Order: sequence, then structure tokens, then C-alpha cells
Amino acid sequence: MSQVLNTYGPLLLSAMGQTLLLALWGLFFGCILGIVFGLASVVDNKVSRAIAAVYVNLIRGVPMIVLAFFVFYGVPYGLRTIFGVRTVFTALQAGTICLALNCGAYMSEIIRAGIQAIDPGQMEAARSLGLTYWRSMFRVVLPQAVKNMIPSIVNQLIITLKDTSILSVIGFPELVNKAQNVIAITFKSFEVWGIVAIMYLIVILSLQQVAKALERRLNRGR
Repeated sequence: MSQVLNTYGPLLLSAMGQTLLLALWGLFFGCILGIVFGLASVVDNKVSRAIAAVYVNLIRGVPMIVLAFFVFYGVPYGLRTIFGVRTVFTALQAGTICLALNCGAYMSEIIRAGIQAIDPGQMEAARSLGLTYWRSMFRVVLPQAVKNMIPSIVNQLIITLKDTSILSVIGFPELVNKAQNVIAITFKSFEVWGIVAIMYLIVILSLQQVAKALERRLNRGR
């Protein structure tokens, strides 16, 4: 194992950096989608609630690997066949879109639950002061909801980080993809996968400690 670390350690560390970058991009855009569809699911409008429900159920019902293949291969083919538009996604672009769509569906549910956990009297009080619905939502309700959602958001980052391993199938140079390349050269699958497992474990356990620390801090502030 030490020989693999000495020779390919920097390559695997670089791949872990790519993995974290992709996970953060996926979480960032996933949060945007989550806010849009999370808000759509709580407003008093049947059409917006239906659209949000379709998005969440559709994305959560499709395996991640199928979504990755669809975005990377299917969407460019569809655009070229139907509209005559020649589009090619890089592995980073397709991976980010895939993770954002998947993460957004789960973030939407986190945000919906966070908003619904706030006392409805908060919205009523803000409206009674003359604020519009959306001003009340963004200035009064959401700030309180986000405070409660932070541990769940960190946990979603952990899940998104794990999901990046699936994107090795479209050639994104994340940790699993590079580990496969190293194994093809060295034939030391036990050592390489052991190193990869330890790297994931270190990062994920660190994020879990961050989530627990945030949760304790938030509980003390109540």
C-alpha cells in the first residue's frame, strides 16, 4: 500500500479534490433548484405544487446512473435530433447537471419541511405588518427555516459526495475513475480500493462532525 501511496498518492488526492469540487457545484445548484421547487410546493397554488411534486417524484424515482447517462448521452442526442442543435456536454458539465437535479429534488423536500416547521403565526404576523407574501417569506420565514435546515444540508452534501462516484461511468476524473485507472496499471485492486475507502471515510466523517457541531450549536441557541 505504501508503494501505491508514494507513486499514485498525489493523483488520488487530486481526484479527491475534483470529487469535492463536483459535489460542491452539485450542492450549490441543487440548493437553487431546491429553493425554487421547495417554495413552489408550499405556496397556495395547485399548479405550482403539482409541478414541484412531478419534479421531485420524477428525479427521486430515476436511478442516478440512468440520470447520468440520460444527461450525458441522451440530452445532446435529443437536441440534435429534434432541434438540429449540436451540443456536447463535458463530463464536468453533465456531472454537475446530474448532481444538481438529483440534489435539488431532495433539497426541495428539506426546504419544504423546514418552512412548514415554522409556526404559521410568523407569516401571519409579518403580513399584518404590511409585508407582501414573498417579502414575509424571504425576510421572516426562510431565515428561521434555514437555521433549522443547516444540519440536513450538510448531510445532503455527504450524500452528494457519495453520489459523485457514480459519475465515473461518464468519464469524469473523480476518485473512483482515477482509482480504476491506477488499478489498470498496477493490478493492485485491494490496496487501491482500500486507500480510496479510507479517503472517503476521512472526508465523510469530518463532514459528519461538522453537522453534529452545527446541530449542537443550533440547539444551544434555542
